Amino acid sequence: MAASSQKMNHRDRQILCGLFLSKFDKKGLQYLGFNSFTEAFNTLGYSLNAKPASIKNYRDELDPFFPNARMGWHKRSIREHCQRILDEYKTVDLVDLGEIIKGFLLPARETDSMPEVKRVLSLHDPEPSASFAKRLITGKAAESYFMTHYKDMAEFATAQLTDTTEWGCGFDFKMTPHGNDPHPFYAVEIKGLRGRSGQIQMTDLEFEMAEALRERYFLVLVCNFIEAPFHNVINNPTKSAIQFKQVKRKEIKLSWTANINV
Repeated sequence: MAASSQKMNHRDRQILCGLFLSKFDKKGLQYLGFNSFTEAFNTLGYSLNAKPASIKNYRDELDPFFPNARMGWHKRSIREHCQRILDEYKTVDLVDLGEIIKGFLLPARETDSMPEVKRVLSLHDPEPSASFAKRLITGKAAESYFMTHYKDMAEFATAQLTDTTEWGCGFDFKMTPHGNDPHPFYAVEIKGLRGRSGQIQMTDLEFEMAEALRERYFLVLVCNFIEAPFHNVINNPTKSAIQFKQVKRKEIKLSWTANINV
C-alpha cells in the first residue's frame, strides 16, 4: 500500500494528480466529477496553489507509462521526483488513489461538519461521491484562486489578507485596508462556479454577516473552471442585483441512548 498523502509535499501532490489522470484517463475524470481535462487542470491546479499547466505537464510526463491515446513526453526521460511517485503509486487502483486525492483536496471544515458528506464520500461508488466532491473541490479552487489574484482586484489590491476559512465566522477572508480607509476591515466570501453561470448557496451565517456588514461585505464569484477561470466582485451582495431565495430544510439528527445500571 502506498504511503499516506499527509507525507507528501506540495509538488508530490501535483504529480499524484497527474499520475491519476494519466493512468485512469476519462474514468479518472468521472471519478473526481470533471467533464474535461481542462476543467481538471484548472480546478486541481488552483486547489493545490499551482498552475493548471503544471498538472497537465505531470500527466503528459507520466503518459508513456500507462495505456492511453496520448503520446505524452515519450522522447524525454522521466524526472527523478516523478519516478519516485510513479514507483510508489503506479499499482494503486482507481478508488484508493481517487480517495487519496480527495483527501487532500476536499476542505476539512466541510467534510468534518457535514455528516452526510462524510457518509457519501466514504462510499466506493464514484457517482454519488462525485457530486459532493465536485462542488467542494471547486469551492476550494475558488478560494485558492482568490489568494493568488486578489492583488489584481482594485477593491483589495493594497489590503492585507487574513485567511478566515477555518474560523466559521461567515466569510472566507478578512481584508485589512492600508491608508486612510474609514473601515477597519472588509469581509470577503468566495463562491466557485464550474461554468459561466450556475447556482450559489450562502449559509444562514454568511447571509446574516452580509446583511450586517453591508458595504463592508464582498462576494467574489470565481467562474468558468471548465474553460478559463475569471472573477466577479460584488459589494453588499444582499442589496445587489442578485436575487437570493430562502430555502428551508428539515434536518433529522439521530442520537443513541442507553440505560445504565451500575
